[in-house]
Amino acid sequence: MLSDKDNQLIEHLRANARATISDLARALNLSRSTVQNRLSRLEQSGVIQGYSVEFGSEYLNELVCSHVAIKVKQKLTAKTNKQLGQLSQITELYAISGEFDLIAVVYAQSLEQLSKILDDIGNLEGVERTNSSVILETKFKR
Repeated sequence: MLSDKDNQLIEHLRANARATISDLARALNLSRSTVQNRLSRLEQSGVIQGYSVEFGSEYLNELVCSHVAIKVKQKLTAKTNKQLGQLSQITELYAISGEFDLIAVVYAQSLEQLSKILDDIGNLEGVERTNSSVILETKFKR
C-alpha cells in the first residue's frame, strides 16, 4: 500500500520525471535522503519500473498515429507478442476482449511508412488479420 507521500511523489514524477531529488524534496517538504529512500523502495518494489521520454505536441503532430487491432492465432500469442515488441514503431500493446486479441499503438513518419509497418505486422507469424484506424486528432490526453 502506498502512502500519501508516495502518491504525491509519483504525481510529481509524472509531471516531470527529470525533477531532481532536491526539487522533489522541497515540493514534498521532505529531506533529500527520505525522498531518495522512497524512490529506491518504489523502484525495487516495481511500482516505478523506469523513466521515459514524453514527446512534445509539435513533434507528435508531425507523426501519423494509428491504432491497429490484431487477431492472433491462439497457440502463437507469446511468439507474436515478442515479435511485435521488436517493432520500435509500436509504442504500446494491449490485450483486449472481443473480435481482436490485441491493439497496438503505432507511430510513423508518414502514411507510406505506416503502410509498410502495417504490412510488417500482417506478415508476422501468428497474425491472422489486422484492422487499423488512423488517429486524425487528439481531443485530449491525460
